[in-house]
Amino acid sequence: MPQANANHLLQRLDELNAIGIALSGEKDINRLLEAILLAAVRITHCDAGTLYSVGEDQALHFEIVRTQSLGIALGGTTGKPVPFPAVPLNDPSGQPNNSNVVAYAVLHDRTVNIADAYSEHGFDFSGTRKFDSANQYRSKSFLTVPMKNHEGKIIAVLQLINALDK
Repeated sequence: MPQANANHLLQRLDELNAIGIALSGEKDINRLLEAILLAAVRITHCDAGTLYSVGEDQALHFEIVRTQSLGIALGGTTGKPVPFPAVPLNDPSGQPNNSNVVAYAVLHDRTVNIADAYSEHGFDFSGTRKFDSANQYRSKSFLTVPMKNHEGKIIAVLQLINALDK
């Protein structure tokens, strides 16, 4: 392994270790989730990240939204509410909402990696396109990961958007 790659790997492992130590001491669940999102954005070199909670109402609620290039910081410790509507896990007829990538990730307990949302077939990215249009942004890559508690129950979804480094 070339020295530059070895140094980069050691640096990433050191960062992950430091994050793990910091997270293990956090008792406030909101701060913990925000720290996880911010660390994931930093480690994966993404422009944006969103964290959704799984509600008792069978919907995914926006808890934290960050987009570095747009200076957007909503939810979490900012005190600014997230104005986006919840994502239902089921459509109005009661069928699974497999058209929304975050709902799909929860319903199928599966990580979903999308290279380009605008050319992806099978998911409805109309909300993403609306956000992009309103903010002069271009959402492209998505990594959507269900998050489980110690009992294996999915409690949240982490979505990382627009990888900055291939």
